Amino acid sequence: MKQRDTITGLSVSGFKSIADEQHLDIRPLTILAGANSSGKSSFMQPLLLLKQTLEAPGDPGALWLGGPNVKFTSAEQFLTRFSRDGGEFSVGLFMGENDHIEMTYAYSKDSGFSAKQLVVSLDGDSFTIKTDMSHDDIVEILPSAIDDKRKHIEKQSKGSVRWTVNRDRCFLELELEQSNRPLYWFGPDEVIPLRSYYSLIQNVIHLPGLRGNPQRDYARQAVGRRFPGTFDTYVASVIEQWQKSKSENLKSLGAALENMGLTWKVKAAPLNDTMMELKVGRLPHSKRGGASDLVSIADVGFGVSQSLPVIVALLAAKRGQLLYLEQPEIHLHPLAQRKLAQELASAAKRGVIVIVETHSALLLREIQTLVAKNELPSKEVALHWFSRNVDGATTIQSAELDKNGAFGTWPVDFDETDMASEDAYLNAVEARRAFHAE
Repeated sequence: MKQRDTITGLSVSGFKSIADEQHLDIRPLTILAGANSSGKSSFMQPLLLLKQTLEAPGDPGALWLGGPNVKFTSAEQFLTRFSRDGGEFSVGLFMGENDHIEMTYAYSKDSGFSAKQLVVSLDGDSFTIKTDMSHDDIVEILPSAIDDKRKHIEKQSKGSVRWTVNRDRCFLELELEQSNRPLYWFGPDEVIPLRSYYSLIQNVIHLPGLRGNPQRDYARQAVGRRFPGTFDTYVASVIEQWQKSKSENLKSLGAALENMGLTWKVKAAPLNDTMMELKVGRLPHSKRGGASDLVSIADVGFGVSQSLPVIVALLAAKRGQLLYLEQPEIHLHPLAQRKLAQELASAAKRGVIVIVETHSALLLREIQTLVAKNELPSKEVALHWFSRNVDGATTIQSAELDKNGAFGTWPVDFDETDMASEDAYLNAVEARRAFHAE
């Protein structure tokens, strides 16, 4: 079985405005663009639901609706209104070219959400696991690799065995039992790569668009490869760890922020055993004797506190790790937005899977420029445009950049909006001059 190390695609159906199944190809740098309320965040929320369910401290059932990444209080807040079968939704994840799983969740007023079925596709072979399947039903659909394993275990155990379908958090799994005693759990990667999916989902780094106000103290958090919940709560602790380990990431962080014209230095200063303060250089660039010219992050421009988590996340993410950034350009000057694109490209070239939800035409144009300058391979970029039809259902149009950074036909927005605004201004000036000339 081939190595599985990253998520290469997502599919969603039955969720909010996404009625029919929509698919996203995921590249190292994946851009989600479109008008407000067109479905960009909605498309990513099912993945975040899985993340927070897997990370829940207890067993929340099939889905944890009110977690740190996505917060719902009722099913009607996100089940689609465009389908007759509005009581369920599906989310699919792809690894590599041929491996794919899709979970479907059903809702009832009596029992809430349940894991209805799991579709598994491995190298082109597919089978479906449902909660109400009997042993004989399961045997009929098993791939040969699993059935051979069953026969081997049955021979070794010298007794009859039976299959059962069990729920593990938000997934369904197969278990082989003898006299109600589990003998073998079928979710290992050599057969069904569920544990690989578990790991990839839990490894997702999520930085929301609402990153809170800058604070004068931050709580210490454990720092590892995984960041349960949202990433913004870990920023100060990550910086402190880099300081202790003398990581090169600390220099890269200062260089990136200086390049964006925000500050040149960031420091995590301990206040006590549980809290720390984030200090930043008061000036955008270093100068002689300026190493101690630091102030609380709460006392500088809002752009610093909103951009710092973005750059730290880009540097902290590992190869193959999916990083989802919601509107990273918030509160940034246009020049800083352009410089931010360089940091996104740098992380993508390092092997991080960066998904960016953005409304910035400057950010998109700078990515095109980096491709045209041969500083970012065009095959590493995917553009997805979200829009809604007359009925309000989301549709997605995808494009690939050519070697010149061009992406062909694109829905009317971004550049067209900029040009329309410029034309409106020039026409207004011309009309005003003509009026006064008379």
